[in-house]
Amino acid sequence: MRKTSARLLSLLSLLQARRDWPGALLAERLGISARTLRRDVDRLRELGYPVVADKGPKGGYRLDAGTRLPPLLFDDEQAVALTVALRTVGTSGADVEDGAARALATLRQVMPARLRHRIDALEVTAVGRSSSPSRDGADGGILMALGAAVRAHEELRFDYTPAYPAGAGDGRVRPPRRVQPHHLVTHGGRWYLVAWDLDRDDWRVFRADRITPRVPTGPRFTPRDLPGKDVAAFVTGRFRGSDHSAEWLCRGEVVLHRPAAAVAPHVPAGTVEELGPDRCRLTLGSWSWPALAAAFGAFDTDIEVVGPPALREAFARLARRLADAARSASASTAGQPSDG
Repeated sequence: MRKTSARLLSLLSLLQARRDWPGALLAERLGISARTLRRDVDRLRELGYPVVADKGPKGGYRLDAGTRLPPLLFDDEQAVALTVALRTVGTSGADVEDGAARALATLRQVMPARLRHRIDALEVTAVGRSSSPSRDGADGGILMALGAAVRAHEELRFDYTPAYPAGAGDGRVRPPRRVQPHHLVTHGGRWYLVAWDLDRDDWRVFRADRITPRVPTGPRFTPRDLPGKDVAAFVTGRFRGSDHSAEWLCRGEVVLHRPAAAVAPHVPAGTVEELGPDRCRLTLGSWSWPALAAAFGAFDTDIEVVGPPALREAFARLARRLADAARSASASTAGQPSDG
C-alpha cells in the first residue's frame, strides 16, 4: 500500500475531478478498503478540505465548498493555464493586477522545477485592456514554445497560415518564415509575436494562432531595439497604421444627435462629451480618413462635422461611394421578376 501522504494526494485529485464519487468506486480506484477510505477522508477534513459524506447503501463522497480556501492540487496542464491567465489579467480591465502577481508567486513557489522552468519562459506584454474574451484559438503549447524562444533569444522557423486561406490557392509552396522573436504580447483579445523578419529585414507582428513552429529552433541572436523602445507603443502604432507612434494617423471630431449615455458604451478608445439630452461631441481616431468617417457613420444618426477639413472630404467621398453602390444594387435587381 502506498504511503498515506501519497494516497491523500491521489484521493484529493479524484475528488476534484468529479462532483460525486460512490464510496466503493473511490476505494477501488485507490486500492484501499472502505475503512481506510473513511480514515483518509477524515485526514483531509483535518487539513481543511470540506469532504461531504452521503450515507446509505449507495453512499459516497464529494468535495464541497467551504468557509476558507484550503491548499489546492493542480496537474501540469492546469498549472500552465493558470500561469497564462494570471500573466494576462491586466488586459481584463479589472483592478486585480497586484493580487494576480501574488497568486502567481505563490503558485510558482510550490511548482516542480520542470514546470517552473516552463512558466518562467512565458514573458507576456499586455497591450491595452479588453473587456472581451480571446477571439482566437492560440494553442497553449505554442504560446509556451514562442515564449521559450523569446526568453532564450533563439531564431524561429514557422509556417504561417494566410489571413485569407481561400484566396491563397495559387499553387505556390510558401517557405517557412525565419524570424528573431523579441516579444509575446496580448492585444484586443488576441496573442501576437513581435519579431524581426530575417527575410524581409524588418519588424513584423504575427498572430500566434496562425503560427505552426518548426523544430528545432535556430541559433541564438543578439536582441535589437524596437523603434521607440516601447513594445506597447510599437504594437499599438502598428495596428493604428504607424511604425513609430501609438497615436492614430487620423483624428476627427463630430457632433452626434444621440445622448452621450447611448454613445459612450460603444467607444472603447475615444472621447464623448455631453452637449444636451440628445446631443454629444465625439472624438475618435482611425488609420485613414474614410475609415474614420465610416466609424462615425456607424452610430446611425445625424452628424455635424466639427473637423478637420480632411474628415469632411472623407464623408463626401464615402457618401458618393455608398450612393454608387446603392444605384448599382438597384440596377442589378430592376430586371428580375417579382416573387408575386
